[in-house]
Amino acid sequence: MQKLSRSKIDLFIECQRCFWLDVKHGIKRPPPMPYTINNAIDYLLKQEFDIHREKGTRHPIMEKYNIDAVPFNTPEMAKWRHNFTGVQHHHKPTDFMVYGAVDDIWINPNKELMVVDYKATGAKQHQIYDSYKRQMEIYQWLLSQNGFKVSPTGYFVFARVNKANGFSAEGGSTSGGGSGEPVLSFDIFVEPQTGDNSWMGETLKKAREVYDSNSPPKQSEDCIYCKYRASINRLAS
Repeated sequence: MQKLSRSKIDLFIECQRCFWLDVKHGIKRPPPMPYTINNAIDYLLKQEFDIHREKGTRHPIMEKYNIDAVPFNTPEMAKWRHNFTGVQHHHKPTDFMVYGAVDDIWINPNKELMVVDYKATGAKQHQIYDSYKRQMEIYQWLLSQNGFKVSPTGYFVFARVNKANGFSAEGGSTSGGGSGEPVLSFDIFVEPQTGDNSWMGETLKKAREVYDSNSPPKQSEDCIYCKYRASINRLAS
């Protein structure tokens, strides 16, 4: 049985050659810069929603956007959030153990679970990328495969830097001689997203075929990593 994370499924969709090198041979792409601020925002939002999870109440942002749900209270939440466990399902047709770590799960009055993902952005106009949609759809698929009733509607909770306020400190702005530590303010807002995970079965089947192949797939024309490797190989030959 081969473990296959949500991010590796996204890698397969982006570039089958990079997927083959990574999952089959452990040759990974260079890592990106650490998302320190994003991770801090994830932590703080989880702390806030966990308060309401324990109380069985709605977070103020849910009330603001008229979302009739509360954070789902289950002992499994810590496992579902862990990067190396997450929500898991053994897909027997491909023998992949598919898993993914969620940010949050809400539950509505119909007892449907609603996938929630936190996103940080500094852009004035935020965007729900295709990879964001797939991320939500994979989580929805995983929960449904575990026997849960899952709503097709999920939510992205965005934390956007409020650039209009600049850096501020207690007692005034940093430029004005405030005595407190500099503070960067964020605006929190929610965007609904309807998911459709009907593509998952066929994608996993194709991913298994690529994984089982003894030769790498063709280089992707759009993959900057494949282009980089090809340029190195040409110079080294």
